[in-house]
Amino acid sequence: MTTTTLTNSTAAGRAGDKVFSGATLAAGILILAVLFGVALFLVVQAVPALFANPADIQGGQGFWAYIWPIVIGTLIAAIIALVIATPIAIGVALFISHFAPRRLASGLGYVIDLLAAIPSVVYGAWGAAFLSREISPAYGWLAENMGWLPIFQGPASATGKTILTAGIVLAVMVLPIITSMTREIFLQTPKLHEEAALALGATRWEMIKMAVLPFGRPGIISAVMLGLGRALGETMAVALVLSSGALTASLIQSGNQTIAAEIALNFPEAGGIKVNTLIAAGLVLFVITLGVNMIARWIITRHKEFSGAN
Repeated sequence: MTTTTLTNSTAAGRAGDKVFSGATLAAGILILAVLFGVALFLVVQAVPALFANPADIQGGQGFWAYIWPIVIGTLIAAIIALVIATPIAIGVALFISHFAPRRLASGLGYVIDLLAAIPSVVYGAWGAAFLSREISPAYGWLAENMGWLPIFQGPASATGKTILTAGIVLAVMVLPIITSMTREIFLQTPKLHEEAALALGATRWEMIKMAVLPFGRPGIISAVMLGLGRALGETMAVALVLSSGALTASLIQSGNQTIAAEIALNFPEAGGIKVNTLIAAGLVLFVITLGVNMIARWIITRHKEFSGAN
């Protein structure tokens, strides 16, 4: 009786394993199929714009002349966001995980997670209605006192709707994402590593520098790349903050645009070759995002064997 029960239990377990294995395999294939379908659609729809008469593309100089300034604007906005958000996010994550009292850390962690759930259009409305107006005097000061730098060259935008404002809004948007991920990574640092460092006479900061940060480096990279992906693809917030204009090296002048915002602003009224042009712009953004993720994966794999803490 016991042997029969064990045999039935083993058979049921094997059947469950097969069902679970098949379900996970189907899910993986489905993801790849969807990704391939999206890529195929973008390529097919983008071909007419890539080989169209340059005069038919906005600007009259062909697709690449049209898309290049928007690509630069997209990268500038994303880089500004990461430069601002990354050090703040790591600092907040360290404070929550290793310095703050438990009750305060729990409440602060909840607030950070809540910020990540706010819709992007709310951030965009805040940036367009409040931040751009309040930060405009600072742009005037930068143009007067730091205008010898190309990135602060005047005349400063009177409305404050510049690529720098868009980058700040994006930084606020990606900050909760990077903070939440790095916080969880820091909390997973083996306690033995931390206690060993403290037992050898290390200060709290030295322990974090020798044990926590090296252990969490792959996770930090993943968090930053996830934030970068959000910044590259953000649409409504950037569309509300930026006023469309030509590419400029100055961060405080009106102008510059991102791919996602360009598509969102023009697609509803587009027709003919303009639709293909915007889809081709989406294909460029798709390739950029894919390239960024591949680079991030390569960096993580490179440091996987030795993190400095194992």
